[in-house]
Amino acid sequence: MIYVPRRCEENKPVAKYKTFYQVGGFNGGWSPDGTLEISITSRSEVIGASAPATGTTVTWSGPKGNATVTFFDNGATFQGTAQFPNEGPIGYRGERI
Repeated sequence: MIYVPRRCEENKPVAKYKTFYQVGGFNGGWSPDGTLEISITSRSEVIGASAPATGTTVTWSGPKGNATVTFFDNGATFQGTAQFPNEGPIGYRGERI
């Protein structure tokens, strides 16, 4: 299932993550990136005020890039990959703030 992020409605709870990206393969260093804000609801809240369950995987794709992340530690962290236009895939991880 692919989820496409959209601008969150005002006053909607969102999960916020401090993010980092990795270039240079598995031995490459991690650099700080921007804040990821995410909120997904369907019949019930998937990601919002409460943290996503461990093992929840989210994928998004759009003209500014794509990513797939899996959440761990009861939603406190995520790990995955991201790819931006005209670039190769990079490591992508985050910590809930």
